[in-house]
Amino acid sequence: MEGIIIKGIAGFYYVRTSEGVLECKARGIFRKNNVTPMVGDRVTVIAAPEGNTLDKIHERTSELMRPFVANISQAYVVFALRNPDINFELLNKFLVYLEMKHIEPVLVFNKSDLATQDEMNRIREDFKGTGYPIYFIEAKSGLGLDDLYAQLKDHITVLCGPSGAGKSTLLNKLSGNETMETGAISVRLNRGKHTTRHSELIEINDALLVDTPGFSTMDFTMEAEELKDYFPEFYEYEGECRFNGCNHNREPGCKVKEEVGKTISEARYNYYVKYYNELFEENKRKW
Repeated sequence: MEGIIIKGIAGFYYVRTSEGVLECKARGIFRKNNVTPMVGDRVTVIAAPEGNTLDKIHERTSELMRPFVANISQAYVVFALRNPDINFELLNKFLVYLEMKHIEPVLVFNKSDLATQDEMNRIREDFKGTGYPIYFIEAKSGLGLDDLYAQLKDHITVLCGPSGAGKSTLLNKLSGNETMETGAISVRLNRGKHTTRHSELIEINDALLVDTPGFSTMDFTMEAEELKDYFPEFYEYEGECRFNGCNHNREPGCKVKEEVGKTISEARYNYYVKYYNELFEENKRKW
């Protein structure tokens, strides 16, 4: 039968299926092929009285190493509007990273009670053309969380963002404070309490949420010429520049540059140029 791994610990994998959650052991062929099942994997399970076997791992749409989860379809990118103030360069780096990983970003700005309406309008303007959903919330009071609950539907969602942004508070609110407790499956199976944190998927209203506050740092490399592929506001102008392979930087007749300040925000474009030049210099040093 088909299912999805919601937890893995001590060599056992817990797979949510139409028949309920099954405890499984993975086939030895996975270890032989150096393949490690991941939480979030869509799998085929062979059920048997003597023990269930995780038989096949289906193709993944995305992978993260920390947290160690597959098939995440969206990420709540959580930044505080104040305390600490938004680091827009870091925020844009998160967005590029998620685009590389084929994970849809959802912008979540916490501590909305500390910002003015003008400041929130400016943020919406800064990300116009991206298509990213934008939410302003107050995690402690629960203000704005109804929309985030609705956004979870039909997704596997992870949280990410810098320290102090309120990721843990938001995670606890969304999950009903269950994430800090020992997983219900482990308790039922009498395997005791595990002090080591393992990623687990929590089911919330036909959705799955990763039970860790996600990640706050990224480690990735790319060629400068790849960067434009991770700015969705550029997509509709591909092929309209004077030169094929335009990098939207110094080239004349660039349609993207013409749209800056119109359908593309100047702040996002300026970040693109800055990061492109950094990557170009870094790649040049490697040559």
